[in-house]
Amino acid sequence: MNNAVYRLERPTNEPTFEYRMGSEEARLLQEEIARQSELQVEIPLIIGGREIKTGNTADVVMPHNHRHKLGFFHKAGSDEVKLAIETALEARVKWAALPWDERVSISLKAAELISKKYRYLINAATMLGQSKNIWQAEIDAACEIADFLRFNSYNASELFASLQPVQSYGSMNRVELRPLEGFVYTVTPFNFTAIACNLNMAPAILGNVTVWKPATTSILSSYYLMQIYREAGLPDGVINFVPGSGSVISDVTLKHKYFAGLHFTGSNDTFNGLWAQISSNLPKYRSYPRIVGETGGKDFIFAHNSADIDELATALVLGAFEYQGQKCSASSRSYVPKSIWPAVKERLLELVSGIRMGDPTDPKNLMGAVIDEKSFDFIVSYLEAAKKSPDVEVLTGCKWDKSTGYFIEPTILVCKDPKYATMETELFGPVMSIHIYDDDKYEETLKLCDETSLYGLTGSIFGKDRYAISLATETLKYAAGNFYINDKTTGAMVGQQPFGGSRASGTNDKVGSVFNLIRWVNPRSVKENYMPPKGVAFPHMS
Repeated sequence: MNNAVYRLERPTNEPTFEYRMGSEEARLLQEEIARQSELQVEIPLIIGGREIKTGNTADVVMPHNHRHKLGFFHKAGSDEVKLAIETALEARVKWAALPWDERVSISLKAAELISKKYRYLINAATMLGQSKNIWQAEIDAACEIADFLRFNSYNASELFASLQPVQSYGSMNRVELRPLEGFVYTVTPFNFTAIACNLNMAPAILGNVTVWKPATTSILSSYYLMQIYREAGLPDGVINFVPGSGSVISDVTLKHKYFAGLHFTGSNDTFNGLWAQISSNLPKYRSYPRIVGETGGKDFIFAHNSADIDELATALVLGAFEYQGQKCSASSRSYVPKSIWPAVKERLLELVSGIRMGDPTDPKNLMGAVIDEKSFDFIVSYLEAAKKSPDVEVLTGCKWDKSTGYFIEPTILVCKDPKYATMETELFGPVMSIHIYDDDKYEETLKLCDETSLYGLTGSIFGKDRYAISLATETLKYAAGNFYINDKTTGAMVGQQPFGGSRASGTNDKVGSVFNLIRWVNPRSVKENYMPPKGVAFPHMS
């Protein structure tokens, strides 16, 4: 393995295209949307570079128009999962031995393909298959993927260059960063195409191989990602694309002797279940597996009475309703002091009244549909209860319709009880719950915010009073792994705000940073002694 000590140049974040009406990029994107809208894509498994069609299929539809079929995908059974594991382990031999800089070159080429040749393809697939608007898709599917691929490559070079030990006279010391001894099982979510990329490519550039279970509700963009990896030169078998039932795939992967790691983004319940399965299988494993996961959040915006009204209201609306609240970082609860609530309320109603909801390919629509009927029904069940609760005032929204697409209006609930269900439970939808507190109970309410949720992912404080900001920052130290001052809780940038949280939000291994990459290496210290001792006497003995 080549552990050459040198660093790549630190990258900059991929610039975003604005897609203004009449621009060339807007025209090219709309052409790609129209092209993909007419296709019926058949999506196979891809194992060792070979396309496998099992015949057990499910449809791919648009969440905002669920009668529109974009294609169908084949589901893996236990035999295909076993084949994927065997293929990955076979590919691992040559892939692990490849110099790290040659592996990284594939990642960097993939970034170029994503940001240039396939920018409109991956954005359009994300918009159609995951109901993201133009801006959300551009940030996620084009820019953040390119950022992950480039910053992970740079961070890998930092790992290899910076972790070498102190040298001493008479011997040579070095650290080899080996890949894990086995395969990594990657379980990716529907809401970020970039996460689907990162959960596989981050372990891969460190010499690992993966068995990839993509979310079935983002299968179209994931399939295109897999094709782009192959065009970038990724050898067959390094990443194996295995869509299907999570229970079927996990049952096989988590019982295998060479299961070496889990890279996961998804629900807290699913992560807990996988961790429990891993624990029960520990005696079977060659090594203790690495478990890296990011789950959910009940992310907060806390306002002090010195907050700017417009800035606060804008953060509440964008943090809660961009991408229909389907971000683990979405703002879903807020604490607003009584003295400024009337002005905040007025501005919130004004901003929400201007939100258009519908087909995300229409540039005028801010919001699309939630991802599927299961999510729709779950969110609606809480909204129905809120309508009947004496502890809740429906400020706006609380309406829904799934006749054409899974649409839920942006909803703001004012909760008298600070521990009402929607203040505590992650709904993963366009719902903001607000508790109004007495101004003189600022510190007490900060502690309430810290204690209310099981999660610890993102949060923010709004205010101009620096003492108040400092108090919030300290009191909420463990309430958010990504903490913002006078900003919304979403929009972490790779290389600028490493992302992740603890408590019930995951293992806080900070995707896109060295913190994450270091979990995918298995260090070996090597010492060569030039002058080995030739006796057993120590100095004090003479």
